[in-house]
Amino acid sequence: MADSAAASPVPPAAAAIELRGLTKDFAVGLRGLKLRAVDHVDLRVESGTICGLLGPNGSGKSTTIKLLLGLLEPTAGSCTVFGVPSTDVAARAAVGYLPEAPYFYRHLTGRELVRFYGRISGLGGRDLEGRIDEVLATVGMAPAADRRVGTYSKGMLQRIGLAQALVHDPRLLILDEPTAGVDPVGSAAIAQLILDLKARGKTVLITSHLLGQIEDICDRVAMLDRGRLVLEGAVRDLVGQAGRQALVVEALPEAELAELKAWLAAKGRRLEAVETPRSRLDRIFLERVQPQDPAK
Repeated sequence: MADSAAASPVPPAAAAIELRGLTKDFAVGLRGLKLRAVDHVDLRVESGTICGLLGPNGSGKSTTIKLLLGLLEPTAGSCTVFGVPSTDVAARAAVGYLPEAPYFYRHLTGRELVRFYGRISGLGGRDLEGRIDEVLATVGMAPAADRRVGTYSKGMLQRIGLAQALVHDPRLLILDEPTAGVDPVGSAAIAQLILDLKARGKTVLITSHLLGQIEDICDRVAMLDRGRLVLEGAVRDLVGQAGRQALVVEALPEAELAELKAWLAAKGRRLEAVETPRSRLDRIFLERVQPQDPAK
């Protein structure tokens, strides 16, 4: 008799995030009218990836995040985090969250702030102190850890916000506009930190209006508009142009350019355009401006 267990297919691993028909309505006014903020969204975010959640203001991004965090219950459909319904406490324990405009107690030092959130997450004793040191080093805030939060710049506030989101070692990070209001140097540092977190096996869901940054760091993007998922896919597939290649060479004199065109024509190919490569302004800025020491 065949072994039935061996013959059974192996179930797929639970996604970090899985939305199935996710819908959320809000009552408006006294007539019982309803506003649909999220409209039958299907989305799967695999573990260990970075996914950008994009959309204009009012597209449903914030509502989707609140559903993921268990702050709201779906009107219809399902929302799971590593296979656990987002409304369960077990799902929330696996998530670290940095809101768009976090409010932190200004009189606390950075270290005290992270300790406060660590205790809320159930940590204590030597384990907590060890985690505090680790996450402060990870986000580059160890030199400024004993300064009061009220003295921090916007970039430093975002970094300490990342530290509190990481203190309980979550498997999933939800970052809502983590570089909003941060200068280009700080923004680049935070982007690199997000990539480092992915290298450590973390899953990241990030919202941002900085589409260039999203393109640089995300594996996939999901685009919402008026509560509906209008586009989803791998970044390289969405921004690439199939069937075309770009070759960058040093400037050619007219005669050699004509020879190149003739050679391509003989091969049945056509030179579509000759362009002068442009650098990106953010890259020029980062090359010329040195990051500041947070301790200063």
